[in-house]
Amino acid sequence: MAYWLMKSEPSECSIDDLAATPTQTVPWFGVRNYQARNYMRDLMRVGDGVLFYHSSCPEPGVAGLAEVASTPYPDETQFDPKSPYFDAKSNREAPRWLLVDVKLRRKTPLLHLKRMRELPQLASMLLLRPGNRLSITPVTEDEWRAVNALLKD
Repeated sequence: MAYWLMKSEPSECSIDDLAATPTQTVPWFGVRNYQARNYMRDLMRVGDGVLFYHSSCPEPGVAGLAEVASTPYPDETQFDPKSPYFDAKSNREAPRWLLVDVKLRRKTPLLHLKRMRELPQLASMLLLRPGNRLSITPVTEDEWRAVNALLKD
């Protein structure tokens, strides 16, 4: 099993939006970074743990726990000219952008980014490195355990 941190702007899809869907599952559409795409395509497996992270908002942080719920498949937004995620260079025969479905495990109290920065056990977490703007990053097992311990407090 692997672990991931996946960022979502609450205005796009919040943990509450995920919880409100009938299956508590959403497609993780709109990723337009090759490294993040490659994580989904090459490394993510059904059942992998996900830290659901609210980003680009007044209070960024981990808002819940989720899991990868599908194998990768084409992100339909790349083909829709009306979508902000449209990619004119992508085609159905060889789609450029993929996604996975993410399923809610549980909503948690928000673990603020500021609090995460204070913890020595998270000092090497990719999220906390200067200049890291990836929407999907791997999380080590030790980091996963440390965050989960904080979410139980």
